[in-house]
Amino acid sequence: MTTTTRTQGAPTDAAQTGLGETWTGHGQSASQRGRPGEDQQNGTSQGTSGRSGAPARRSSTELVTAQGRTSIADSVVRKIAGVATREVSGVHELGTGGSRAVGTFKSRLPGTSPSVSQGVTVEVGERQAAVDLDVVCEYGVSIVDLSQAVRRNVVDSIEQMTGLEVTEVNIAVDDIYIGDDESGQTAPRVQ
Repeated sequence: MTTTTRTQGAPTDAAQTGLGETWTGHGQSASQRGRPGEDQQNGTSQGTSGRSGAPARRSSTELVTAQGRTSIADSVVRKIAGVATREVSGVHELGTGGSRAVGTFKSRLPGTSPSVSQGVTVEVGERQAAVDLDVVCEYGVSIVDLSQAVRRNVVDSIEQMTGLEVTEVNIAVDDIYIGDDESGQTAPRVQ
């Protein structure tokens, strides 16, 4: 399941490190492999989080093979995760209350469209990605089943489209959409 790129003379579940060495993810847990952006050889980070104050992390990932190099921007992975999440039945919207309010305001401006990556945060390394989602689910949907379906769809979509291994998908259910209670409205008493 850790297929990232196919290298000449290497098994299909291995990726070329660019140093003439082959790395495989088999037999290691996500914690043993490290976080996205972490060097697999010595455990040092090649990027940083905004919290550490170190230099800014890369805005794209590069897949290196003998035939060339492919760079995938973080925004691409974020959009894939957003679309994959919205495809799951029971997901009403993505984002926290504040970001949804700003998104609603921005969508009313002429020439703008809703952001498919709202409510999605990603960390992308050379061969791995981690995703954080803020989800609003519909009332009556099993949150456990919904989170499993979202996680499965996001992992499958990102791994299929980018070749990156998804180490984790963290889901925060921020709200439940109840909908407009039209059945509770009564006819006006006076006409």
